[in-house]
Amino acid sequence: MSVTTKPDSRFAAKVFPSPNHGERKFRDGSTDRRPDTLILHYTGMPDTGEALQWLCNPIAQVSCHYFVFENGHILQLVPEERRAWHAGASHWAGETDLNSASIGIEIANPGHPGGLPDFPEEQLAATLNLCRDICERWQIAPERVLAHSDIAPGRKIDPGEKFPWRRFAEGGVGTWVEPAPIKGGRFFARGDAGPPVEALQAMFAMLGYGVSVDGVYDERFEAVVAAFQRHWRPEKIDGVADGSTITTLRDLLALTQEARTA
Repeated sequence: MSVTTKPDSRFAAKVFPSPNHGERKFRDGSTDRRPDTLILHYTGMPDTGEALQWLCNPIAQVSCHYFVFENGHILQLVPEERRAWHAGASHWAGETDLNSASIGIEIANPGHPGGLPDFPEEQLAATLNLCRDICERWQIAPERVLAHSDIAPGRKIDPGEKFPWRRFAEGGVGTWVEPAPIKGGRFFARGDAGPPVEALQAMFAMLGYGVSVDGVYDERFEAVVAAFQRHWRPEKIDGVADGSTITTLRDLLALTQEARTA
């Protein structure tokens, strides 16, 4: 088992090892997989020290690669080459073992249970530097920088709608398009069904969300729409596919498709 004594990133102050990790694996069971995704979380606990200790407790069975304190101090908990246990049951672009595919960063913040306070400036600046460094070294594409809520809609809602995805995209980390204005007009919501819903589901699946393209707007699909809104249209998060949501999704798809073919 790999043991890290020096941080992989120059932005981490030191290693604070967690035992909760394993080998990265491909679907066929082979190892030596390289991470191609970056997942951002918030800790969701009121006490930062307790959150850190929990991620290093073998009883918890959870961890992450990096932990970012409110003051911008960064610790590395798991070597980047190892599979940290941060994503849980998840799905993105056909991948269901996001732990093997990703690097996970926990950002100290009490989250929604604690009123979702703003992320301090020092913390955001440090997180952006860390993310940029990881993406450059592992050549992680902008469209593969995701929220925990993106890969586990309905089950997870972190790092939350206050996370400044626009700022990070402008800094070279992640993707962003200007959200379309919220207006009236036709919308789709839970209980709707038929070919238009199926076409909408196909768009979300094309972006990467784990969606059943069955033409039924059920609770699961509502959670996917809400996860998208939380990341890319945070002004209103209700799981309703209004014109603003659909237009923003269309624009983001065009941006990501352009990037993939460039």
